[in-house]
Parts: sequence; structure tokens; C-alpha cells
Amino acid sequence: MSDHSKNAEKYWQANLRLILGSLVVWALVSYGFAILLRPMLSGIHVGGTDLGFWFAQQGSIIAFIILTFFYAWKMNKLDEEFGLQE
Repeated sequence: MSDHSKNAEKYWQANLRLILGSLVVWALVSYGFAILLRPMLSGIHVGGTDLGFWFAQQGSIIAFIILTFFYAWKMNKLDEEFGLQE
């Protein structure tokens, strides 16, 4: 296998790890905290409502926006590492 193929394979594996990690965090925040853990989070009040409701209404959206910027930042770093920056 050539160096270019090995480098492309490492780049793709790093990209997949980043995508999988982002999806796990997003699923945990949007599904886990908002639905599964809501009874445990109902005793914690944030902004006049319980934390479980807050995650369902605002937290998952905010987490998605933060993850989008985090992914872009990490991909730029990954591109620089593998010499693919624009």
C-alpha cells in the first residue's frame, strides 16, 4: 500500500472517530438527558423550569450548534495535520 493510501486511511479513520464521538454526545444530550434521564433531572431547576425539560427544549439545540462548530474546528486541525488545508 502506498503512503498516500495509508495517509488517506488514517485521515478517514480520524474523521470517523470525530463523527462518531459527536453523534454520541448529541444522542446523549438530546435523547438521554431529555427523555431517559428526565425523571432524575426534574428536581434540578434552571431558568424557572426543570433541567430535563430544558434539555428537551433548548439543550439539544444548543448542543447541536456547539457540536457543529467543534466539528468544523477539529476538521480544520485534522486537515492541517494531514496537509489538506485550503
